[in-house]
Amino acid sequence: MAKLTNEEIIASIKEMTVLELNDLVKAIENEFGVTAAAPVAVAAAPAEEEAAKGPSEVSLILKSFGASKVAVIKAVQTITGLGLIDAKKLVDACPATIKEHISPVEAEEHKKALVAAGAEVEVK
Repeated sequence: MAKLTNEEIIASIKEMTVLELNDLVKAIENEFGVTAAAPVAVAAAPAEEEAAKGPSEVSLILKSFGASKVAVIKAVQTITGLGLIDAKKLVDACPATIKEHISPVEAEEHKKALVAAGAEVEVK
């Protein structure tokens, strides 16, 4: 019996109907003693683990603008997409929420930019 290449196997699978694919999956499960449902359970485990690590959404709060108010206003403007006047109003209203419901990774990136500009920032 000649060994089939991956490309040949994939090509034959592409030609199968849904019923034929279902029969193939059942035959593979019976032959090798496995189930197709196992990868789904494995994929769900990292999501549960990630939820246990910490929050999935956080808020970025500007505590104070420090000594370099203009640099902080420009950083806030870049982060939020606001105009210059609106960004200034937000910075003047310290403590103020810059962004809400963002990922912790995104919050850390924005925090680095604001701290580099001289601001005091908190992630909640």
